[in-house]
Amino acid sequence: QMQLVESGGGSVQAGGSLRLSCIYSGYKYTDVCMAWFRQISGKEREAVAVIDSVGNADYADSVKGRFTISKDNAKNTEFLQMNNLKPEDSGMYYCAAALERVRLSPVRERLCDLGNLPTDYWGQGTQVTVSA
Repeated sequence: QMQLVESGGGSVQAGGSLRLSCIYSGYKYTDVCMAWFRQISGKEREAVAVIDSVGNADYADSVKGRFTISKDNAKNTEFLQMNNLKPEDSGMYYCAAALERVRLSPVRERLCDLGNLPTDYWGQGTQVTVSA
C-alpha cells in the first residue's frame, strides 16, 4: 500500500510561482508512474502532468510551458513547479501514483502518460489559490 502526502500549496498573485511536493512511502522500488491532478470547484478532476519511472513527462495543453513535473527517486518525492500562474489554475491539487505498467509487444513501452494515468493511490490534496 502506497501512501502519498502533498505539500506546497498556498495563495499567490497571478504571474507568481508555487512548487508542490509529494512524498510517497510504502513501496521501495522506483517503477512508479506518478501524476498531478487538479479539481476546480464544480468541475471534474483533471490530470495536469504525469511522469514515468525514467523521467519522461507529459502535460495537459493548459499548463505546457508553465508547469514542470519532476521526481527525486532517492527522496521518494515528486514535484510540480508551477510558474506564471493564472487565476484559472486555482483548485485542489492531488498527487496520484500507481505501479508502472509496461507493454512488451510489439516493442517494450512504458504505459505512463496522459492516456495511461496512475489512479491507484491518492494524496489528500493541497489547495492552490491564484488571485488576479
